[in-house]
Amino acid sequence: MDELILVDLFDNETGSMDKTNAHRLGRLHRAFSVFIVHEGKMLIQRRNKNKYHSGGLWANACCSHPRKGETLEEATSRRLREELGISCNIEELFEFVYFSKYSEELFEYEYDHVFLGDYTGSLSFNEEEIEELRWIDFQELEEEMLAKPESFSSWFMIAAPRVMRIISGRK
Repeated sequence: MDELILVDLFDNETGSMDKTNAHRLGRLHRAFSVFIVHEGKMLIQRRNKNKYHSGGLWANACCSHPRKGETLEEATSRRLREELGISCNIEELFEFVYFSKYSEELFEYEYDHVFLGDYTGSLSFNEEEIEELRWIDFQELEEEMLAKPESFSSWFMIAAPRVMRIISGRK
């Protein structure tokens, strides 16, 4: 069982807890979201419909949690390989805290580190994690997010506009 890193509101470690209990009890834990872009397009994934939350929703290329004793660099590299079969350079853009309640016993309460990478090679996605991948133009993505916000994961709706603003240089 994966041991997640529990943190305070300033990302200071406060302990660890197995993944199931951290989500069942709504404990704040460290997470990351990797956005992959190339030439004005973003790679997005539709999460496998059988995921324990947000199944079937669109999200960024890769997201997960570092395990107890694992750095963010190690965790992001591991998950890019496991989910997409890729390796690429990424840089951290920003971080944020969010809370989502999915049921009476399932919560996401995460201190999310957001990374950005540029990638053009082949992709080989893990079907247990991902149902579908697609490259989408920023303008088209913005229109879809405005028209169908329920089609996207809660963290993506928070982070994607900031990522697109940073990339495009918009204020």
